Amino acid sequence: MATATYPIGGLQTPAKRPALSEYFRWSIDHKIIGVQYMVTAFIFFIIAGTMAMLIRWELLTPATDLMPNGSSYNTLFTLHGTMMIFTWIVPMFAGFGNYLVPLMLGAKDMAFPWLNAFAFWLIPPAGLLLLAGYFVGPAEAGWTSYPPLSTLFSPDGQTLWALSIHLLGLSSILGAINFIVTVKNMRPPGMGWFQMPLFVWATFATSIIVVLATPFLAGALTLLILDRVAGTTFFNAAAGGDVLLWQNVFWFYSHPAVYIMVLPGFGILSELLSIHSRKPIFGYRMIALSSMAIALVGFTVWAHHMFTSLQPELRIPFMITSFIIAIPTGIKIFGWLGTIFGGRIRLNSAMLFALGFLSLFVIGGISGMMLGSVPVDIHMHDTYFVVSHFHFVLFGGSVFAIYGGIYHWFPKITGRMLNERLGKIHFALTYIGFFFTFFPMHMVGMAGMPRRVAEYDPQFQNWNVLIGFSAFLLGISTFVLVYNVFVSINRGKVAGANPWRALTLEWQTSSPPPAYNFVGDPIPFEDPYGYGTEASKAYLEAMEARFGESFNPEKPKALPPTAPTPEPEPSAGD
Repeated sequence: MATATYPIGGLQTPAKRPALSEYFRWSIDHKIIGVQYMVTAFIFFIIAGTMAMLIRWELLTPATDLMPNGSSYNTLFTLHGTMMIFTWIVPMFAGFGNYLVPLMLGAKDMAFPWLNAFAFWLIPPAGLLLLAGYFVGPAEAGWTSYPPLSTLFSPDGQTLWALSIHLLGLSSILGAINFIVTVKNMRPPGMGWFQMPLFVWATFATSIIVVLATPFLAGALTLLILDRVAGTTFFNAAAGGDVLLWQNVFWFYSHPAVYIMVLPGFGILSELLSIHSRKPIFGYRMIALSSMAIALVGFTVWAHHMFTSLQPELRIPFMITSFIIAIPTGIKIFGWLGTIFGGRIRLNSAMLFALGFLSLFVIGGISGMMLGSVPVDIHMHDTYFVVSHFHFVLFGGSVFAIYGGIYHWFPKITGRMLNERLGKIHFALTYIGFFFTFFPMHMVGMAGMPRRVAEYDPQFQNWNVLIGFSAFLLGISTFVLVYNVFVSINRGKVAGANPWRALTLEWQTSSPPPAYNFVGDPIPFEDPYGYGTEASKAYLEAMEARFGESFNPEKPKALPPTAPTPEPEPSAGD
C-alpha cells in the first residue's frame, strides 16, 4: 500500500519557456517537437477550415455561384478532406503524444530523439507539396482518390497529392515506431502495463495500427503514381487492371485510420473525465484492453465502405465485423459514464469539451451502426448521411478531444492558465455551431441529397442555408480559442506544477517542465486514477510539500494564527 511519504521528482521553481526561436529550428527535445507538431497542425487546420467555409458558401444556393466550375469545387473538398485528416488530426494527436508520453512515463525523452525530429520535419514540406498542386492543376478526385478519376481524369496535382501522402505516411510510421519502443522500454520502476495512464495505452494501440496499416496505403499510392507517370495499368480496367484493387487496399488502411484519429481522443477523454470528476476510472483494465481490441478488430471491417460494389456473399460477414467493433467502443463509453456518475464534476472548459465529445460521439457511433447494416447502407451510400456520420465521429469526437486536451495541458506546456470565460464561450459556440451544421445532414441525406456535388435539388436549399450559417458560426468559434491562447500565454494566471491536483507523472514536475523533465526519478503513484483515497491525499500532500507555493498558486494560503487578546489592565477602582 502507498504510504504518506513519497520521494517526488521535479523542481520547486518553474523552468523558463524555451525561446520562440527554438520552435523554428531542429530540436531533439520531445516537448519542443510536440509543440511544433501542434502549431503546424493547427495552421493547416485553419487553411482546411477556410476551404470548408468556401464549400458551405457555395452550397447556400442550389446553383454554382462562387465557383467558376465544378472542378474548382472538386478541388476544395479534395484538399479540405485530405488536409483535415493527414495534416490536422493525425499530426495533432502525434503532437500530444510527443509532449505527454515521456512525461507520463517519467522519461527524459523519447526513445529515438533524432528520429522524432525527422518525423516532424517531413510534415511541413509534405503539406506545402499538397498545396502546390494549385499551381500545376490541383487534385480533384476527393480524399479517397478512386480510379479512374484519379488516374485518367485528374491533372498533375493529383501526382503531387500522392507524393504528399507518401511523406505524411512515412512520418506517421517513424513516429509510431518511436512511440512503441518508448512505451515498451522506458516505463519507470513500479509502472507495469496496468499502471500506465490510459492516454499512453491509447497512443500505444494507435501506433500499432499505424505500423501495420500505413504500408498498405504506401503500396497503393506507389501503384497510383506509376499508373499516372509510368504508363502502367494497375487500376485501368480497359487494359486489364482493376479499379476495385484501389478501393480494397485504400480502405484496408483508411478504416483503421479512423481509429488512428479517434483512439488518442479516447485516451484524452479518459484523463479528463477522471481528473475533473475526482473519481477513479471505472473499469480501467477493460478500457485499456479495449484500445488493443479496437486496434486489432479494426482491420476486419474495411469492406463495409464497399457494400455497393462488394460481392453479395461478402456483405454479411463484413456487416457482422462492423457490429463487433462496437463492443470495445461500448465498453469505453460505459466505463466513462461509470466514471463520472456520482463524481464531483468540475465544469471547466476541459470538462465541457470532454462531455461534448461523449454526447456527440455516441450519435456518430449510432449512425455508424446504421451504415454498417447492409440494407441501410445500400440506400444511404454517398448521401449527406455519410457526411454527417463521419463528422460526428471525427469532429464531434477527435476535435472536441483535441480542444479538451488543449485546455487541460496548456498550463503544463506554458505555465499559464487559459481564460475560463473565453473557454466556455468557445465551447458554447463550437457545440451549437457543430450540432446545427452536421445534425441536419442526417435529414437531407435520408431525403436523398448526394454528397460531393456543387449543384443540388432546390428542395434542399433551406436545410443548406441552416447548415451554412451554422458552419460559419463553427468557424468563428475557432478564433475564440486562438485569441485565448495569444492572450493567456503571457498574461494568464500562473498555473503552478499541478493546478488540477492530478496523479499522473506529468504533473510531478514544474510547469513548464525543464529540459530533462525531472530532477531525480519520479515515483509513480500505485493508481494513476486513485482519486478520493487516503493514499492519494498523502501523495498530493507530498507533492505540495516538494513544490511549495509553485504547486498551485491559486490555493488559498493558511492564515497566520491570531495572537491572543491581552487581558485589560486592572483599573484603580478594582
